[in-house]
Amino acid sequence: MGIRSFIVLLLCLFATPVAFAQEAPALPPELERIVDGLSSEQKAFFLSEDAEDFVGTREKLIRRLKGRSAEEVAAFIDGMMTVIEESKFNPDRDLASIPLDTESERFNDWKVKRPRSFNPAREPGPFYLSYYAGYQGYYGIRTFAGAPVAVYPEDLIAGEVDVAIVGAPLDMGSYYRGQGFGPQAMRNEYGAGGNDMYTMVNPSRELTIVDYGDIAIDNMSTERTVRHVRERVREIAETGTIPFIVGGDHSLAYPDIAALADVHGKGSFGVVHFDSHFDAGSPDSHLIDHGQPVYRVIKEGHVKGENYIQVGLRGSWPGKWGFDWMRENGLRYHTMAEIEKRGWEAVMSQALAEAREDGKAIYVSFDVDVLDPAFVPGTGTPVPGGLTMREAIPIVRRLCAENDLVGFELVELDPLLDNTYRSALNGNFILHACLTGVAMRKKGITQPHFLSEVSTEHMQPEAGTEARKAGRSEEVDPDYASGAR
Repeated sequence: MGIRSFIVLLLCLFATPVAFAQEAPALPPELERIVDGLSSEQKAFFLSEDAEDFVGTREKLIRRLKGRSAEEVAAFIDGMMTVIEESKFNPDRDLASIPLDTESERFNDWKVKRPRSFNPAREPGPFYLSYYAGYQGYYGIRTFAGAPVAVYPEDLIAGEVDVAIVGAPLDMGSYYRGQGFGPQAMRNEYGAGGNDMYTMVNPSRELTIVDYGDIAIDNMSTERTVRHVRERVREIAETGTIPFIVGGDHSLAYPDIAALADVHGKGSFGVVHFDSHFDAGSPDSHLIDHGQPVYRVIKEGHVKGENYIQVGLRGSWPGKWGFDWMRENGLRYHTMAEIEKRGWEAVMSQALAEAREDGKAIYVSFDVDVLDPAFVPGTGTPVPGGLTMREAIPIVRRLCAENDLVGFELVELDPLLDNTYRSALNGNFILHACLTGVAMRKKGITQPHFLSEVSTEHMQPEAGTEARKAGRSEEVDPDYASGAR
């Protein structure tokens, strides 16, 4: 049987009705004769998906082999087989895990708690770190949103804290490093606290917000770190406080979401994930990194696939295989290609509706590289063509206003790549948008498109009526009216 006939037979036996109509590309006669003369092992590999995936497509494989001698074809196939085999784990050669020095007396010193007896006695509750009584964000020791500090869960309980913002400076990105400095940079910039002019809601006044410090990180081990991050995020959530985690790289999504599933129950909430990357790469040699937290979250059942929504995907990764995985697992995704095709308003309206369709609470995961690099040059894996701040702020505010929120994270801010202030500043304004949404929900403001009449209508005498009519329709969307005068 010739190789072409063999391919057709395989298609007849295993192809689906859709695939059946897709004939394998014909081999040049000379290459067909060479492949017919290969060993059974080499021929089976040549026909396999492994060979096709090695070079990209079946057509590309044929082009690579066309015109080569029989010896060269056999050597090339042997080379592919060797690379694939040598890439696998070999217990006689490879470490199954990275050994640690368990005899070290300092094995856990990176995460040991400071004994309370070392500190002055005080009543539980949040406290300020400033000598001055004015706005805390400008004086004294910098904190997230100029908020007071809480150290222990008892502080959160005693202070009836709504939101605890905690840093998690994990820095294990696969490209540029520096995300570990994200929390520090955001504390040093304004934008996370104060009034929101769009809604005239001030989350710093409506909510009790605290800075819960930074979670200890072992930057030599993502695996050790994520275990401790999960413990600390769970510690916050168990008090009834909403954790806002500032990273750090996106490896954090796994322990953050898993911790909330520990408290609220697996499958009890959904995730809205803003990112230029889908971050569901199947495990490579490591079980967790910043390119695969979504895979692990779904695989372990912390969130159901149908409750996972992604927004802003673009660039070269993933290919079709990644979208196939998302479809097979029920994920909803909204790429920049879809936005280009259907328009921003239509796509975001659908994403917002999907987020609240079953009434479940949500978790918002915001990777700053979903924004165009013009707005956040300080990120480790930037991709052009992203969201603008004008697009991102309203949808984050609405998500956090229209849904019960179990948590929020902002990750992948790398201030070392930005010699200006704008990456950290814009990160803070995204954080503030979600805080505003939570404050709106607490006040009972949940209508879509809510904007305050105070900041959208100047309410001056009739002399301005014609000018206003020239600039907009006389019909006013009632969803934009707040009733606040």
